[in-house]
Amino acid sequence: LGLRGLINLGNTCFMSCIVQVLIHTPLLRDYFLSDRHICTFSSPDQCIGCEISRIFQENYNDDMSPFSPHKLLHMIWTHAHHLAGYEQQDAHEFFIAVLDLLHRHLIHKTNILPSSCSCIVDTIFTGKLQSDLVCQVCQGVSTTVDPFWDISLDLPTTTTPTPNGSSQGISLQDCLQRFTQAEHLGSGAKITCSKCNAPQESTKQLTMQKLPVVASFHLKRFEHSSRLHKKITTRVDFPEVIDMTPFISHARNNVSAKKEYQGVPSNNKYVLYGVINHIGSLDAGHYTSYIRQHSDLWFHCNDHQILPASIPQVLDSEGYLLFYHKQILEYD
Repeated sequence: LGLRGLINLGNTCFMSCIVQVLIHTPLLRDYFLSDRHICTFSSPDQCIGCEISRIFQENYNDDMSPFSPHKLLHMIWTHAHHLAGYEQQDAHEFFIAVLDLLHRHLIHKTNILPSSCSCIVDTIFTGKLQSDLVCQVCQGVSTTVDPFWDISLDLPTTTTPTPNGSSQGISLQDCLQRFTQAEHLGSGAKITCSKCNAPQESTKQLTMQKLPVVASFHLKRFEHSSRLHKKITTRVDFPEVIDMTPFISHARNNVSAKKEYQGVPSNNKYVLYGVINHIGSLDAGHYTSYIRQHSDLWFHCNDHQILPASIPQVLDSEGYLLFYHKQILEYD
């Protein structure tokens, strides 16, 4: 139950794999299958929340024949024009477009400010990224905080060869370490320091001020520049369980964390539940996904075809989008 193939509507594998991950996101599944979605539109046909609710119902009924998510595709085409048409699209762009549209439709006709939204999209996917600019003269710190739905991680195009001549990969932890390490901005990018009241050299560091329930990582495999478009095939080793503690703001700044929940140890471990892979070249590629159902059952979803998979298969795959769920949830 809960496993159903999706009909490819013409180069729509990018949509199939995102839909499979969303319907296997535990809190999203619980929300829609417990009838908590209340439509504020005059017609359900206008509301993506109603459509996603229908997809959940279709996925968890007894019908095992492949399902056609054409209504969802049409909604995204209507609201995200850059994704319209039958050519292959980027699964990452589709993921963000679906979250954005669902978020906007859930707060439709409400007075909720997007910055303080507690809709199911923000409850699950929103984290907060802290950016610290440190003046290299007076050590004054300027901090800004921005929400995020996912983290895009740069990949090195070349890696150090191993003694046997093969290319050595990097780990997801390496990528996060690089993402959160302090970066010297140099003399060409001076920023006016509010304390010195003058342009000064500074360092910039990004850290996670608030971790989301679902940590989504986008490995930037597609490089687009004025001269070339290419796919980066660098191997990234990603674990089944990752501890996000080293990348939290207070941990990086060596300041003890405020214990919001007295007596409860903070647990920042995340467990993998979805992996999206891109097979082939930039121009002629195909998306498939691995999804976890229950504690240790994995399946490989390739449009209408769903086959059992093993965790070694999952961890050995290339990885383009990685989805991790927090192991322990704290409740307000």
